Amino acid sequence: MSLSINGLTVELGHTEIIHGLDLHVMSGERFAIMGPSGSGKSTLLRAIAGLVTPSSGTVVIDGVDITATPTHRRPIGLMFQDHALFPHMSVAGNVGYGLRMAGMDSSSRDQAVSALLDRVGLTGLADRKPDTLSGGEQQRVALARTIALEPSLVMLDEPLGSLDVGLREDLLFHIRSVVDQVGTTSLYVTHDRAEAFAFADRLAIVSDGHIVAIGTPNEIWEKPRSAFVARLIGHANVVDGAPLELGTGVVTIPEGAIELDAVGEHEGTVIDASFDDGRFRLRVDVAGTIVVVPSDHSEPAGNVVRLRIDSHAVAHLSD
Repeated sequence: MSLSINGLTVELGHTEIIHGLDLHVMSGERFAIMGPSGSGKSTLLRAIAGLVTPSSGTVVIDGVDITATPTHRRPIGLMFQDHALFPHMSVAGNVGYGLRMAGMDSSSRDQAVSALLDRVGLTGLADRKPDTLSGGEQQRVALARTIALEPSLVMLDEPLGSLDVGLREDLLFHIRSVVDQVGTTSLYVTHDRAEAFAFADRLAIVSDGHIVAIGTPNEIWEKPRSAFVARLIGHANVVDGAPLELGTGVVTIPEGAIELDAVGEHEGTVIDASFDDGRFRLRVDVAGTIVVVPSDHSEPAGNVVRLRIDSHAVAHLSD
């Protein structure tokens, strides 16, 4: 199932949240929409689902304009951050709710629910109530319910936002595996770069209701195009290139392109050091420009060090 959004504008109250947005998602694609809080990414998802009405533009699925189609008639499954499970129903009741509303008989529904629980790794938990489950288990119930009706498009709105960090990576790859098995097209909304990059075949970065970058994770990382995008996706060094003799305007220096080197062409003073992901990160003042340098060892503040910067790896940005 392909998704085309054409000139979509959404107003909430008297404020325009989405501004004439265009987007095309290919059939079977895992697509992420990433942006900071207030950028319009969740509003975009709600407009696709029919939960808010656009003031202009169209939402088209497989060539069919569904802009005016009621939410319950759209071939879409939507999974919320807060799970939205029915607390009075069992796990099986929650997962089978949509199937029951669609008129599936009890025997067929029981078989379908059992298969869905197996798929999301919840075998044996059919009779439990949601409040007896862990956060990760509740999220798996929500995922099973979302895919139960075999929607053409699965949309996930900050699905891991309420979970502890330790659970996120495992559940993220489980979600990715499930949507691949189902063969559905998927949209994953997040503010987290690691989640977007790990989930998506392609992603769009949204700012103030506009798409400001689109491409594969690798393409966006290597060519972020703007300082906003570079900072959002986690480039540590987004700096004025002139003081470092890297050209005029703002540039980003990938982590692998800057390192300590006893004969490096740049001299700087260590401001401080921190440790993260198995390496030290040194903040170094080079002629008034602060850069972050990965290192296998720490350096005391005030130490003078020399740096090598691979100018060929530097990306020149538009702002």
